[in-house]
Amino acid sequence: MKGVLFLCIHNSGRSQMAAGFMRHLGAGRVTVYSAGSEPANSINPSAVAVMNEVGIDIATAQPQLWTMEMLEAVDVVVTMGCGDACPFLPGKTYVDWPLEDPAGQGIDAVRPIRDEIKKLVEDLIVQIS
Repeated sequence: MKGVLFLCIHNSGRSQMAAGFMRHLGAGRVTVYSAGSEPANSINPSAVAVMNEVGIDIATAQPQLWTMEMLEAVDVVVTMGCGDACPFLPGKTYVDWPLEDPAGQGIDAVRPIRDEIKKLVEDLIVQIS
């Protein structure tokens, strides 16, 4: 089974939405981790709301700091705007998704980010299958 780690700074929006889509669309074929370099205290409520609109509940997700164990357990690391704060481990496939940060934005602004993340996750599933 392939493993994917979604990394962003606060692990409260983009990476949580990506992990939600990967768990849902990957249907148990992919081990999924989501973490950040400077985790927030809670998940972005707009991210929770827009994911609920598509039938994916990420409300219980908690922002967390990435660990070396997570990094070692995956094949693919997807970074989303964390730059040099994201870890690098040789032998892993790294992909950067330059997505707008949903922090502080309302539902209408977060929907297009969610939709872009969904397409990127769908494409990634095809690539790693």
